[in-house]
Amino acid sequence: MPDTTSPNLDRRSLLKLGLGASMVLGTAGLTASLSGCSSNAPATNFAVLRDSDLPLLRALYPAVIGPHPAFDQGQAADAATAQLDRSLQAASPFVQEEVLNLLGMLSLPLTRGPLTGIWGNLAEASPAQLEAFLLRWRDSRFDLLRKGHKAITQLLQLSWYATPQSWAAVGYPGPPQV
Repeated sequence: MPDTTSPNLDRRSLLKLGLGASMVLGTAGLTASLSGCSSNAPATNFAVLRDSDLPLLRALYPAVIGPHPAFDQGQAADAATAQLDRSLQAASPFVQEEVLNLLGMLSLPLTRGPLTGIWGNLAEASPAQLEAFLLRWRDSRFDLLRKGHKAITQLLQLSWYATPQSWAAVGYPGPPQV
């Protein structure tokens, strides 16, 4: 049996590795399609975000926002999620698709476990697990994971600080009335 961990792969081993990786990715895509993870239908009262994205976002907001005095798990997270949806609605279709792909990857168990270290439902993960996942992505040696961390944290922070609930705690009176 050839050593597939050696960097000196022969042509046959490389083809086998490529075929195996293609089968794994194809299976993951098929599983996502059959389980509804890749559904692009927006959730009720949302223009872009899907039903599968909402619990994930509600779980991630506290880990990303931190101990903000006006942030709670209920109305504040819902207002920030609605703001995120409005922002995505104004974004280009390419950006919408990229964000939905990122959220879909975090919802799919086959990709979530190896990439985040959280093998169970991400929406039910503890705050310590979520913070560890975010730090893992921030400090990753892979550029793709660092970009994913930046996208998640910036989108969630922008959507939270765009809500009027966040303004009073930081002393911002809001935009001038025109």
